Amino acid sequence: MGKVSIGFRGWRFEEDEVFGSDGRVRPLDNMPENTRTRILRLSGLLGEPCDACYLNYSADEIEQCKPAQAIYGEPEGEVLLCNAHEADFVYWFQEAGGREFAGETELQDRFHEWFADGGRAPESFEVEHVEEDPDDVPEAPDAQAEIPGIEEEIEQMPEEEVEALDVDLSDLDFD
Repeated sequence: MGKVSIGFRGWRFEEDEVFGSDGRVRPLDNMPENTRTRILRLSGLLGEPCDACYLNYSADEIEQCKPAQAIYGEPEGEVLLCNAHEADFVYWFQEAGGREFAGETELQDRFHEWFADGGRAPESFEVEHVEEDPDDVPEAPDAQAEIPGIEEEIEQMPEEEVEALDVDLSDLDFD
């Protein structure tokens, strides 16, 4: 399995950390902590405006902001960008000193400062994307429904890990 983007370009996830063998989204409890944190953060950011557009318009003009289509940075310090402003961020990151903030939540503030001070990518600077089906985001599982693929996962776990779950497997209904 490979890496996938979910909802936005930018953040990439190991496909098998997010999706079960049946292709459905894994329950959050079955995801590594970093993956779970980013997935939860994404769910709150979908539909939000581009940070650069937001900086360009007054509160009265906010409806002119374009929806974000790319995300960069760390959770709680991410930068959301529309197609038109993604090149500005990538240029800032690659050519104008932004790389020094990689992995830091400060990245968001530093980009916002650079952009608000008039920083922009040159007209000739382009960002190339490879997209397969960005709108094909699967639905999250119902939290009250059975956990997809859990029976197979439990069967593959070492006995001591199953015992550590403190669950009587005979009480679970896998049907």
